[in-house]
Amino acid sequence: MKAIQNYLTFNGNSEEAFAFYRSVFGGEYASLMRFGEMPPEENFPIPEEMKNNIMHLTLAISDSLILMGSDSMNPPEFSAGNNFSIYLATDSKEEADKLFSNLSDGGEVTMPIMDTFWGSYFGSLNDRFGIGWMISFDAVQE
Repeated sequence: MKAIQNYLTFNGNSEEAFAFYRSVFGGEYASLMRFGEMPPEENFPIPEEMKNNIMHLTLAISDSLILMGSDSMNPPEFSAGNNFSIYLATDSKEEADKLFSNLSDGGEVTMPIMDTFWGSYFGSLNDRFGIGWMISFDAVQE
């Protein structure tokens, strides 16, 4: 496994939160994608009022410390205190599949693991204890 990182979810204010974290920790934005930038072939309707919200933001604080986050797609379900996941960056699709399968046993898959338009093999789930996990393999490495 390459890395274990925290992934933070916000209720429409992730851009403001990450500007604050950047002022505290320094670093540079390694990526910033908005929901409105999602390709239309994803067939995932984005409400007009959410198109400027953050789909994914990465703040590289150092070579080994990365903070990631996004705005919630389901604001009514957002709950401060439960708004984080553990992000696992894997070395292979096989490792990603194994971790995904094992962690989802008795839990709930929130996004099946699959190739994504942003170039990663990615899936998310809540394990049987309610902990959120995001599992990813950067397909560009293959």
